[in-house]
Amino acid sequence: MEKAAPKEYDAYIKGLMDISRAITSELFLEDILKLIVLVTAKVTGVDICSLWLVEEGKNPNKKVIRLAATQAMDPDYVIDRTLCMGEGVVGHVAQTNTALILEKVLDDPRFKEKEMARKLELVSMASVPMTIGGEEVIGVLNCFTCNPHNFPETEINLIRTVANQASLAIHNARLMVRTKVIEQELATRKVIERAKEIVMARKGLTGDKAFRWIQKKSMDNRKTMKEIAEAIILSEDM
Repeated sequence: MEKAAPKEYDAYIKGLMDISRAITSELFLEDILKLIVLVTAKVTGVDICSLWLVEEGKNPNKKVIRLAATQAMDPDYVIDRTLCMGEGVVGHVAQTNTALILEKVLDDPRFKEKEMARKLELVSMASVPMTIGGEEVIGVLNCFTCNPHNFPETEINLIRTVANQASLAIHNARLMVRTKVIEQELATRKVIERAKEIVMARKGLTGDKAFRWIQKKSMDNRKTMKEIAEAIILSEDM
């Protein structure tokens, strides 16, 4: 990689615009993540770009960070990988909310995947935290080169900008999913309430008993309560 020249800024801006469009799009989160790593690799010229997301671990009190997207094709790199917070370079960046630049990954004890780096001939690395409001770390964006590289300030600023844009895109995508889930739950609740009223009128049951009656029908027929409720409402309309 060479230091960014003024003529390359157009490519940088276009790349950022592509990610900006993803922020307000209805793309699935997986598609947004793929777009982010592809655009980042293209405009920076790095050999591998990867994006890791902070997630809840098996222990609810301990979070982990998982490889979520990369444009790399090598099977040794795309395997499912999870690190504890504070583990390796990625875990360190996620835990400390501090970018880390390594000119030689094989020489740094924090870099854990040395065998993979040797096989893929990875040399230098820039690892930048992805945050919401500059505080809550939701992930880490990594850039690798196969030649020694010191990542000049222009490139680091670009990667930071991409990381900020990516954080917003991911945050919005998650909010959209949560909103849809809430809307679906409210719609289901409304259908069940209507069915409960019908069962109360038909069978002379209290609200609680009518709800349990629908619940039992759901279990007996191995159908969701919403499906049973919709069938009750349909029979009433007929």
